[in-house]
Amino acid sequence: MWRWISGLLMLWCGYGAAVCPVWPQAKAEKEIASLSAQIKRWDDAYWKQGVSDVNDDVYDQLNARLTQWQRCFGSEPSEEKLPALTGSVKHPVAHTGVHKVTSKEELRQWMRARRNLWMQPKVDGVAVTLVYRDGNLTQAISRGDGLKGEDWTGKVRLIPSVPQTLTGTLANSVLQGELFWLSDNHIQRQMGGMNARAKVAGAMMRQKDNALLSKIGVFIWAWPDGPKDMQTSLAELSQAGFTLSARYTLPAESVDGVEKQRAAWHETGLPFATDGIVVRSEDEPAGEGWLPGEGNWVVAWKYSPVSQLAEVKNIQFSVGRTGKVSVVAGLEPVRLDDKQVRRVSLGSVERWQRLDIAQGDQVLISLAGQGIPRLDKVVWRGTDRQKPRPPDSQYHSLSCFYASPDCMEQFFARLTWLSSKQGLDIEGLGESGWRTLWQAHHFEHIFSWLLLTQAQLQATPGLSAARGLALWHRFNRVREQPFIRWISAMGAPLSKATLNAIDGRSWQAMSQRSSADWQTLPGTGEEKARQIMNWMHAPQVDVLAKWLAEQHINGF
Repeated sequence: MWRWISGLLMLWCGYGAAVCPVWPQAKAEKEIASLSAQIKRWDDAYWKQGVSDVNDDVYDQLNARLTQWQRCFGSEPSEEKLPALTGSVKHPVAHTGVHKVTSKEELRQWMRARRNLWMQPKVDGVAVTLVYRDGNLTQAISRGDGLKGEDWTGKVRLIPSVPQTLTGTLANSVLQGELFWLSDNHIQRQMGGMNARAKVAGAMMRQKDNALLSKIGVFIWAWPDGPKDMQTSLAELSQAGFTLSARYTLPAESVDGVEKQRAAWHETGLPFATDGIVVRSEDEPAGEGWLPGEGNWVVAWKYSPVSQLAEVKNIQFSVGRTGKVSVVAGLEPVRLDDKQVRRVSLGSVERWQRLDIAQGDQVLISLAGQGIPRLDKVVWRGTDRQKPRPPDSQYHSLSCFYASPDCMEQFFARLTWLSSKQGLDIEGLGESGWRTLWQAHHFEHIFSWLLLTQAQLQATPGLSAARGLALWHRFNRVREQPFIRWISAMGAPLSKATLNAIDGRSWQAMSQRSSADWQTLPGTGEEKARQIMNWMHAPQVDVLAKWLAEQHINGF
């Protein structure tokens, strides 16, 4: 049931911003049928065997994507599995669900209108109702549709963490909470959800293997018609054995405090997986008035998703300065943290071919170090497997020093490297600047810009006269850069350690070194020495070296 509800909520929140695919009706029907069949296979494995073949978040997002496609192309979403999810056991008090706020400001507005607020981690598990009568656990009911659910009494009686008998006020009570997968020092930011919900749901639905039930904990987040004072309620729950509720329910005195605690729970070791923070008022209505979707005294502020499903719009190829061809997937934009992600690197042509990614495929994207988009996995492949042809293998470490129609991508990659901090460090000049200069002046090779005059630079369309003058000064100053920077700018296959260890900082001295001489330097083995020798004595490199000598560049 949690899968259906979460998928529906995702669709409800995101459908308005969704874009319908531009497909012929025949293609749409084929894609919808294929994805429907896959989701049915996942559902069968989940509901009949208690096995989750796909990550919870991925399932939710793909299910929402399928429903979007069905609505886009005039067919209503299938409801085949809804009767099996509803359940037949009525909840004594309905589950209201939790409204989601999407920002700190939205939470601030909600809190401003309420009093006596408390915060709890949004435990990532499976919701349940526990019914105690005359001190004994008499019923345990899955959430279902909020009004009715499945009878889980037999299973819950085998969960050691759930008290089977209670005394005092709790002897006749209805409790709502979360069954979760017990973890040891779970750090959500580092570990993610780890499919915790599916593990719990699977354990509850298995006909055998009850040993897994010992790995399930319980977190009570609501005691309908219990004490009006939260501190009294928490004290009684703790004394009865529901200790986590008191430990992880804290006063919510300000939105800044909630934000700080949300971050702390995201980065601190906890006994359960979480997907956000819940803020609730102790001023609740009587339980008889609770209805699904109408719990306005409680909200959740979820964490930004660690990964997002994205559709591949196109496959693009780029040629780097060394001639290596890289593959990039253009994506339907998705938001991760504060970034709008539109592209992700797929690596080399060989890796792309192994991944078997084509336009229309659904891929899972996350952010790696320094916020760089990363492909985690291919989640779903479309039925149309047409792929673009990669560039011919005409590019290498000695190609495209000169501009030509077939060489422009590697040529500009060489120029971009040349002006970077690793090269000649020409401040403020990247790829777009080089393209502007070449478009106006069509210089011949990667060093021809040294001949551009002050007047030419200041008259360059797309550059102001002031910027043209600044570039002219930088181009003049760059002539004084040390020899090893020029060698690096040329693209010599030398490591920084090798460059720093070169004896005789001149082209002539480098040209006279043998393979054995190169191998005496740090970072240079036999294969690297062979690459250096081939590069040093290539005719096109020799021509550039002589040209730089004519320009009186240091070391040439």
